Amino acid sequence: MTTRPSNNTLAHLLLLAVVMVWGATFVLVKDALQDASPLLFNLLRMTIAAAALMAVNHRQLRHITRKSLISGTIVGIFLATGYQFQTAGLAHTTPAKSAFITGLVVIFVPVFNIFPAIRPANAPAPRWPAAIGALLAFAGLLLLTTPAGTTAKNIFTSIGFGDLLTLVCAVAFAAHLISLSHTSPHVPTAQLATIQITVAAIVMAITLPLGGKLHLTITPRLVIALAITALLATAAAFTIQSWAQKHLPPVHTAVLLTLEPVFAALTAFLLLHEHLNRRSLTGAVFILAGIAFTELVSTSEPVPNYPI
Repeated sequence: MTTRPSNNTLAHLLLLAVVMVWGATFVLVKDALQDASPLLFNLLRMTIAAAALMAVNHRQLRHITRKSLISGTIVGIFLATGYQFQTAGLAHTTPAKSAFITGLVVIFVPVFNIFPAIRPANAPAPRWPAAIGALLAFAGLLLLTTPAGTTAKNIFTSIGFGDLLTLVCAVAFAAHLISLSHTSPHVPTAQLATIQITVAAIVMAITLPLGGKLHLTITPRLVIALAITALLATAAAFTIQSWAQKHLPPVHTAVLLTLEPVFAALTAFLLLHEHLNRRSLTGAVFILAGIAFTELVSTSEPVPNYPI
């Protein structure tokens, strides 16, 4: 007689699988950008994900309210902004760097939550450990993105262009998370998920000309990357994460989610043979320490990392 795993065990396993997929997608997208321009890749990915969610949630979409439409639109705009800057930045930086910088979203959220006008009504004000976590992560960011010998005078010219774009993406994803905290308690999950992904696809279509000259070559690696990022890393992953967090203590969830940059760096090492030098590795450790300190000490609820 076989015993079914408990919801707690299943949630751990599923969320770990999601984090592994999110980490691996940094490398997949980096590779796929040889066959498609960054913003076009985003548009294709989000369109596929929106179509999949519409197919799965079509019954729940029959009675969309004005509140659902407005909420989904706001959240979707922030989501699209994050993805656009992240993918554009990935064309100019490494998957490992992109993953670690994107992970700074867990630092920006408590920083933004300092302001009562931005903080959701049911969210506690961040405590002093959040400041320590932010400082650790900021120090790590400087080590990761600037070369040796960088001084206060040339610090901003030393940070790579792709790193700056990815930093903007982390800010946008933080805004997406905060807006989601405001709207999700009042809007059905299926409607909010589908509307925000659809709006994101529309925003990506509108902003497509901003990405410069478009190119698209249909190759097996592009098809695989689109399938994984659209169906697994977007449509399925957010659904699984929402379910898993109902069955896990916040600390357990936070620890699992902070592993995403680690999986990204590991995948980049195994598939692309990319190495972080000692300075960059030290920066990555500082960022992970800042993320872990913020998640495990200063908040009662985990802040999700965002995939590519």
